[in-house]
Amino acid sequence: MRLTVLCAICACMIATVPALAGEKVDLVRVDKSDRRLQLIGDGKVLQSYSITLGGDPLGHKHQEGDQRTPEGRYVLDWRNPNSIAHKSIHISYPNADDLAAAKARNVDAGGMIMIHGQPNGFGWWGWLLQLVDWTDGCIAVTDCDMDEIWAMVADGTPIEIER
Repeated sequence: MRLTVLCAICACMIATVPALAGEKVDLVRVDKSDRRLQLIGDGKVLQSYSITLGGDPLGHKHQEGDQRTPEGRYVLDWRNPNSIAHKSIHISYPNADDLAAAKARNVDAGGMIMIHGQPNGFGWWGWLLQLVDWTDGCIAVTDCDMDEIWAMVADGTPIEIER
């Protein structure tokens, strides 16, 4: 057990080495169909991660509880180091267009869409939880990947979420 924990800690430390190199991320790109999140800097892919999405991931988020991840261009506007998952970075959904569309349908647009790690206490299950879409519309990565994203991505970074 101790060896497993030590290996996991070493893997996380090695994974964050690019963050220490000072590479600037100027865009986060998410491809929902490929289940990939990419950190882009100066037009190049700096890092790429496997992701999971909500339980009904096809299409744009329309309302609270639909278990969809929004599509379009947003901003990563604030972060929570003490969230119910291993760290989280907020996506600025809903924007004005999302709110207007929800109002026209007489529904709540929802919110609190995040990039986050595994639920607290379940990080060691990360490899297993990454095999299925399990969030309520957020973008989930392993805890080690979240540590790297957290270190490399500044608040105010744009995010493009594509079908």
